[in-house]
Amino acid sequence: MLAAQLDTYLAEIEMSATPKQKQQLLDFVAMLAKWNKAYNLTSVRDPEQMLIRHIMDSLAASRYLVGDRFIDVGTGPGLPGIPLAIMNPDKQFVLLDSLGKRIRFQKQVQFELGIENITSIESRVEAYQPQDKFDGVLSRAFASIEDMLHWCQHLPKSSGCFYALKGQLSDEEMAQLPDNFSVTDVFELKVPRLDEQRHLLRVVKTQ
Repeated sequence: MLAAQLDTYLAEIEMSATPKQKQQLLDFVAMLAKWNKAYNLTSVRDPEQMLIRHIMDSLAASRYLVGDRFIDVGTGPGLPGIPLAIMNPDKQFVLLDSLGKRIRFQKQVQFELGIENITSIESRVEAYQPQDKFDGVLSRAFASIEDMLHWCQHLPKSSGCFYALKGQLSDEEMAQLPDNFSVTDVFELKVPRLDEQRHLLRVVKTQ
């Protein structure tokens, strides 16, 4: 049932996947549903809804990622980082979260599903000072873009950018963008079977 839905949704967003990638996505949903009972990793309980609200919602941003190294800040159970890593095996993803139970879950996913291009790190974002900076800083969990840029501005390379996955865009939130940042692109994302608005903002530091 879920496998057929996944095939349909991938076709809708024009994304091709190998049998292995499809199985990894389905296994990730199964692990999320199983661990969720004990660890409360997500408010979404139903695997069919997880497929839409977590997997497809994450993958809708995939085509816009430019570069090889990404960090997913406040990743929770690994969203959007794990689905993106599965579908982009040529890119590296660091998954950053401050809660140990989420990191334990991610490491179990990595082990069981054999995902080789993710690294899970337990840290608060302001305390994480990587030697190698990133092509892209991803977030779908931050309350506001202003907060994301404030807490994460030390993470991208000089040529890197921020990718903020948002629902509805408010003029008020956009107006609070710090002066030394600029939004270069606003992509409207179409997530199969989701009636809510989804946007991806690409933001760069201007100075």
